[in-house]
Amino acid sequence: MRIFAGLDELKASTGEHLGYTEWREVTQEQVNLFADATDDHQWIHIDAERAKDGPFGGTIAHGYLSLALLPSFMMQLFRVEGLKMGINYGLNKVRFPAPVPVGARIRAGAELIDVKGTPSGTLSSLRVTIEVEGGRRPACVAESLSLFIPE
Repeated sequence: MRIFAGLDELKASTGEHLGYTEWREVTQEQVNLFADATDDHQWIHIDAERAKDGPFGGTIAHGYLSLALLPSFMMQLFRVEGLKMGINYGLNKVRFPAPVPVGARIRAGAELIDVKGTPSGTLSSLRVTIEVEGGRRPACVAESLSLFIPE
């Protein structure tokens, strides 16, 4: 985990890659719970028998499930000290180039692409790439925005 002593140190690291998280397995239980939470019960996510004959050879995670893991991944990648709080400010761009098969392991890496002051706090932009172990293309590439409020 990368620890920044404050917002000035974070800003000075613009353009740097912040490293990678640990690998984590995506389970059918997680996918089913996500389907229940979002009312997205498409068979490619929850029907293992039908999905065997589908386009992916088995069930796959929802793209938005991969995206929903960003906060967990970010907490593994970096921390900025001296903050009152950090707020998820949104996303500029999200793509899902490859599926995440249930049972696969995924991890995230991030590049700090911008840090700038705003009237509300310091806004950071990170390009987060979620990859599937052994995969050729990333499962998700997202530009994630966080607003940091200093103490």
